[in-house]
Amino acid sequence: MQDLVKDWMIDLVVYIDPDSTVLEALSIMRRRYLNSLIVNTTDDNPEYGIVTSTDICDKIVAQGRDPGKTKIRDVMTAPLISVSPKQTIFECARRMSEHHIHHLPVVNKDKAVIGMISATDFLVVAEALGYGDGDRNLR
Repeated sequence: MQDLVKDWMIDLVVYIDPDSTVLEALSIMRRRYLNSLIVNTTDDNPEYGIVTSTDICDKIVAQGRDPGKTKIRDVMTAPLISVSPKQTIFECARRMSEHHIHHLPVVNKDKAVIGMISATDFLVVAEALGYGDGDRNLR
């Protein structure tokens, strides 16, 4: 049996508006224990984006920017690099490695974001690989 992204992804997707401030994003991320948010589409932002804890570190803290005045659209990454729920977990890991990213939105055939998978999720994947067939309890 192949391990597919759909078997390991988290189906909680939290969105933020591109005109929200980074401070608003930080509040959501802290309260919900998240390391990334999907930036929603709008009339003037036709593609989904993503903002991650790494973006906050690199584009806000390291540059001394004010998170209360900086808009999400100014620090988000777009267009999204994503995976299909039908791809294998190994293809997903390779994609993350090739692009040097830690968060991948999972999109369906209509390009709607239906889940997330992150580098942290691969700790459980690696543990399951170590247990072989006994991995069912880890999912």
